[in-house]
Amino acid sequence: MRASEDQLRLWMIGGLDGDSRAYTALLDALVPMLRSFFARRLRGATEDVEDLVQETMIAIHTRRASYDRDRMFTAWAYAIARYKMIDHFRRRRVTLPMEGLEDILVAEGFEDAASARMDVDRLLGGLSAKQERIIRQTRIEGLSTAEAAARGDISESDVKVSVHRGLLAMAKRLAGGS
Repeated sequence: MRASEDQLRLWMIGGLDGDSRAYTALLDALVPMLRSFFARRLRGATEDVEDLVQETMIAIHTRRASYDRDRMFTAWAYAIARYKMIDHFRRRRVTLPMEGLEDILVAEGFEDAASARMDVDRLLGGLSAKQERIIRQTRIEGLSTAEAAARGDISESDVKVSVHRGLLAMAKRLAGGS
């Protein structure tokens, strides 16, 4: 079973804080993820896949201090993998047709997800703590109005009003009305 983004990030942070078990769990989880990442892009080049997995694991280990704890771990790890693959192509002088190049270099959509997550965080950051929490619960986590109300120990109408006002404030900011 593949580890979630949150679990990978927690293991990475644990490893940075000196938890060797967390760091070992992270490295164990990364091997199949990287193997799959490279195998889809290097179709049939099993030896190259294993070499790239090892090179990437070493790079992740040696560059672990550069990881920003507030960012998505997978976006950071896949960026390293992508650069290792580009280096591999350069060493081998592999030429690729321009069509399809993006499919090879894209890192599983995590850059888009990381960017979207930062945009959402930035938008929600301008709201009151209550509005931010309730919008995250109802619009991102998928809680119902009743569930969010129970979790926050507030009324359902308070949840609805907070969501409505928060979304209006975000829309106004997006339209440039601060």
